Amino acid sequence: MLDFKTAQQIVNKELEKYPFENSPAELYDPVRYILLLGGKRVRPALTLMACSVFSDAVHKAIKPGLAFEVFHNFTLMHDDIMDNSRIRRGEETVHVKWNPNTAILSGDVMSILSYRILSESEDKYLKELLQLLNTTAMKVCEGQQWDMNFETRMDVSVDEYLKMTELKTAVLFAACLKAGAISGGGGLLESDLLYEFGRNLGIAFQIQDDYLDVYGDPEIFGKKIGNDILTNKKTFLLIKALELSEGDMREELSGLLTEQDFDPGTKVKRVTEIFTDLKLDRISNGFAASHQDKALQYLERVNAPADRKSPLADFAKNLINREK
Repeated sequence: MLDFKTAQQIVNKELEKYPFENSPAELYDPVRYILLLGGKRVRPALTLMACSVFSDAVHKAIKPGLAFEVFHNFTLMHDDIMDNSRIRRGEETVHVKWNPNTAILSGDVMSILSYRILSESEDKYLKELLQLLNTTAMKVCEGQQWDMNFETRMDVSVDEYLKMTELKTAVLFAACLKAGAISGGGGLLESDLLYEFGRNLGIAFQIQDDYLDVYGDPEIFGKKIGNDILTNKKTFLLIKALELSEGDMREELSGLLTEQDFDPGTKVKRVTEIFTDLKLDRISNGFAASHQDKALQYLERVNAPADRKSPLADFAKNLINREK
């Protein structure tokens, strides 16, 4: 049985000592920078925790966990370029600290490194783990493309948003949990149940992330609040606002989304007020909670002692109360 905090500590120690190359420094320094910038280590920690549901030999899940963490940070590095984000975890993003070309190439090498790290996993499960990373990587790219497609659309539905979120965010949660279950010898059925646990958990996580971008504390959240509003990003909150607003409110919201010359502070303030008037803070939290409940139902079905599953249950229960 492994709790989240202990799993985080294991992951951080393993990342700090992993022998990444040093030369050329312009290629590998950004890799170390983003990996050691902090972060919650949610995905690799979940990999170790899923392994511990079935085995005390959690070291077997370390390489899969690190591989998925490196892959995740590669996607963040490229996402920051596409979104023109300047802050990541309270510090400059890689393309700002260096330049976009460096960030692209360093991200590319991170994607390759993730496979190299995964190849160091136990031979018995290597083929299954590689197939899992392959499938997940393609789905994440598909999700990112859907997210980019949404930038030019005003008619995105909640169902489309959920599909995009599942591909871009939730499948990585799911894959990490499945990788941990595989590494711990959990078997096909149990690893699939943990995959569904992670998929629903990932959706809840992203909805909460959308919420925090509007209502979070920037000092805690680690990113500038309101960036999604400024970029008209099709978050759960904006999609529901477009669905629920009527009359003058809908007209004003549409104007705020299409106006080219605007004061950033004014736009964030007014769109946030519209969200609040529509009670979208409560609706968002309720929607996240419903996916949290679905996740816990899948976890309950996993054939393992309750005390071994309890750290995952505790993590899921705390997820939508997070502030960062």
